Formats: sequence, structure tokens, C-alpha cells
Amino acid sequence: MCRHLAYLGPIVPLAELVLDSPHSLYRQSWAPADMRGGGTVNADGFGIGWYDATGAAVRYRRDVPIWADENLPGLAASIQTGAVLAAVRNGTAGMPPGEAACAPFQDGNWFFSHNGVVRGWPDSIAKLAESLPVTDLIRLDAPTDSALLWALIRHRLRAGTAAPEAVSQVVAEVVALDPWARLNFLLTDGRQIVATSWTHALSVKATVDSVAVSSEPWALADGWEPVPDRSLLVATQTSLAVTPLDLDDSTEGPQ
Repeated sequence: MCRHLAYLGPIVPLAELVLDSPHSLYRQSWAPADMRGGGTVNADGFGIGWYDATGAAVRYRRDVPIWADENLPGLAASIQTGAVLAAVRNGTAGMPPGEAACAPFQDGNWFFSHNGVVRGWPDSIAKLAESLPVTDLIRLDAPTDSALLWALIRHRLRAGTAAPEAVSQVVAEVVALDPWARLNFLLTDGRQIVATSWTHALSVKATVDSVAVSSEPWALADGWEPVPDRSLLVATQTSLAVTPLDLDDSTEGPQ
């Protein structure tokens, strides 16, 4: 399964968030500590979304392992930002490779990442695809479960649904069709982070002026706390709320 992170806080070098920590996303790409959903390395591409000094969203994606991009260290060291969403990909068997399949997916100032898998893709959730406008399906970033999940959330955001509700609704609809789905989501617009923990590990670190959410802590004994399974996390730079995702789900699913 993939690894991902999101951060809101004081402006720092991008490299500090993605590359330099003892157990950074860079290290997690080849030495993850908790790949409970399968896989050994996250070598099928990566992506980083951040916000520049004007608040505009910027995205950088590659279809190579993060350690194979010789330009990234210099680039990340030169960028200063206070909001980031980044991910490294472990592609699911049967789903295509390529840059377009790598998170973060983007719509305006929104960035989205999915760590997990929908079992029986695509048949298991074809019914949900039918709820989208045909043009949204034609314009999917890639024929993958993550890209469709993003399209479902994006459709709700465009209709005016608040981000926590949009994310919760999609989790509920997917689990109703596939109780064994693994659905750790990260969503940000640079002002808030909305995340779900659903049968995959997720940790959070909050201080008086920052919040970081990550598949795995960047450093041990550094203020990180596990997010309970089946939870919804909503955070800003100065606030954090974690609540249960109480879905009408009769199947326990994977642990």
C-alpha cells in the first residue's frame, strides 16, 4: 500500500517534511514500517502538492521511485511552504502505472491522496461510478480505484458539500459495497486537512501552531499519536478533532 502525509503550520523547507526526517516519506518509500495491506516498497511513483507564497497550489509528480529523482533534493530544499500533501505509490496489481495514477490528485486548491485499495475493482463499486457525470468519468486521471474515489469526493465538493461530509459520505458508500476496502484518505485545500483512518495505520502530531498527519510517524517519540481505526480527522493549523466513523457496516473487514 502507499504512504502519504499532510502538513499545515509555519513555513518550512519542503525537504524538512518529505526528505530529511529520520523516518521521512523518502525513507518510507523503501523501508516502510507498516505495510499491513501488502507490498514491500513504494516504488511506483510519487507526488507532492504544496502552496506557494500567494496561496496558489503547485504539484510535482513523477512515475519513478522518489529515490530515483535526482532533481528532487535540490528542488525540495529551495521550496518554502506552510501546507503540503505528499505521497509515494505502491501500485495495486491490475491497475496501471504512470504519473497520472500518482497522488496527489488535484482540483484547483484541493489535493487528495488515498492509501488503500478497493477489493474487486472495478466491478465492486461500478454502481458508484454511475452516479457521476459522464464527463467526470471520461476525465478520470487514471483508471484506478484512487482516481474514482477522488472523482466521487470532488463531485460533492463542487456541489457545495463540506469536505468532512464529502469524505465521510464516500467512505460510507464504498464500504456498503465493499466492506473489505481499505480507505485512508487525505484531503487538503491548504487551510484544513480532512483524513480518514479505515483499516490502515495513520498518525497525527499537533502542536500549538501546526498539525501533521502521516501513514507513519516521521520520528519516534516525537509527539506523534495513532489515529484510531475507523475515524474521521479534521484539522486546521490550530485545531484538531478526531471522531468515530460510525457507518452501518455489518462486516468487520480487515484489521
